[in-house]
Amino acid sequence: MNTIEIEDKCSIPFFNKLPLSIEKGEGVYVWDENGNRYFDMTAGWGVTSLGHAHPVITDAVCEQSKKIIQNPSSGLTYSPARARLLDLFSQILPRGLTRVFFSNSGAEANDAALKLARKVSGRTDVISTNLSFHGRTISTASATGQAKHRAKFNPVMPNYKFVPYNDLEALKSQLDENTAAVILEPIQGEGGVNISLVDYLKQVSELCEQNATYLIIDEVQTGFCRTGSMFAIDGIDLKVDFLTMAKGMGGGFPIGGFAVSEEIAAKIEKGDHGGTYCGNPLACAVAYGVINYLKENNVADYVHNIGEWTLQQLTDIRKKHHDQIDEIRGKGLLVAVQFKDAEQAGAVYQKCLENRLLLNLTQERIIRLFPSLIITKKEMSEGLEIFNKALELTVQ
Repeated sequence: MNTIEIEDKCSIPFFNKLPLSIEKGEGVYVWDENGNRYFDMTAGWGVTSLGHAHPVITDAVCEQSKKIIQNPSSGLTYSPARARLLDLFSQILPRGLTRVFFSNSGAEANDAALKLARKVSGRTDVISTNLSFHGRTISTASATGQAKHRAKFNPVMPNYKFVPYNDLEALKSQLDENTAAVILEPIQGEGGVNISLVDYLKQVSELCEQNATYLIIDEVQTGFCRTGSMFAIDGIDLKVDFLTMAKGMGGGFPIGGFAVSEEIAAKIEKGDHGGTYCGNPLACAVAYGVINYLKENNVADYVHNIGEWTLQQLTDIRKKHHDQIDEIRGKGLLVAVQFKDAEQAGAVYQKCLENRLLLNLTQERIIRLFPSLIITKKEMSEGLEIFNKALELTVQ
């Protein structure tokens, strides 16, 4: 049996898989087992921030794995690799966030933040937003504002409320003395690249502070330069109690984490949280390499500039295909092309796949582009040319 046959026979069928068996990658390109090259505009779901097989990552894996991968007694012992990463975080985190815990994924980070917000506040309710996505554990699925991720798993966790994104009045109407936390993405990624309005996050922060409610900012997808700044909330005057992170943090190596304020840290007790890995040396060494590269090479500014250029190119494409495309939106290298109908979006997605351009189709009629953060303008032009040709071939 070949790779595809083995996976189809032996793995749990959670995914509608593409008929592709990817063997290797380099930069924005990947190759299947037959040697066919594909252009990856998904970055492994926003994860391969430095592209595939970047030397910063491969070197860190090799060097650290020769020393130690997992500490004895895990989090009960100290680690030079973890300490070095923590020190780097102290230089890049938004103001007021001073303490960090490392997890294996964004879902775990969000799960922990939700759990701890309830514990330290003594309250039960959490407010989330429609079209949000916070993970696939039962707790984070329960916090996700999309029924398709919740309804089939009933009974979900109780005490979650949902309000429209960017609707301050709706949030006000739900805040009360039982509200432990509000959880928000600065940009809803899986929900369709929905961008928060100017001042929305600041006003939410103020409302939370007035109500003694904790604010959880989910930067799992938007963090680590994805939107043209180290974090999407950089430059906004917010009081954030929990910041959750993952995806681009490890450049493809599984690691996540959450940061909290000193106020929250003071209310956390020994045993309130933990984990088997909790920042194992190998994951920390890779994350350090990735984040230090982003910081030292000013990748945030690069992403801002190439993101603006990409949006302009897509806007020009939309002018030629306004009967097909409703809207172009995005920030940095998190970009959405929203089609007028799902059939057209699906046809373009499929035509791009046939021409070896890998994209993400979400919310039925939105194609999401979120490639490597160090994609070159020449490479982006190549991808957009394939996309444009697919549009022309699928005009209804």
